[in-house]
Amino acid sequence: MRVLADTHVLLWWLADDPNLSPEHRRVLADRRNDVHFSAVSVAEVAIKASLGKLEAPEGMAEVLVEGRFAPVDLTAEHAERLRHLPWHHRDPFDRMIVAQAQVEGMTVATVDPAFRDYDVPTV
Repeated sequence: MRVLADTHVLLWWLADDPNLSPEHRRVLADRRNDVHFSAVSVAEVAIKASLGKLEAPEGMAEVLVEGRFAPVDLTAEHAERLRHLPWHHRDPFDRMIVAQAQVEGMTVATVDPAFRDYDVPTV
């Protein structure tokens, strides 16, 4: 399975937070899965950390790559897809992740129920 982990799941994974479900842990740890993180998540964490809204490790992208997560950059095709997404969700970062997952044919690992309202598979 090709998986794109959303920002919340990534942060819980990195912190080994007990709130991360066993299913998410299994999917992210399974070496048969091709697990990715979005440059959008890195930007979201950087912005929120700079505003003092969350604590996150510096060098998040490098830590994820070392943990065998592959980066997905935001492309013009992903950005164009945003035009056609229904407004089930107002968070621009989450909308970009949905667009990336749709274009790339990925399943989103998320704890956010709003993702299920989009035409994208979720875990």
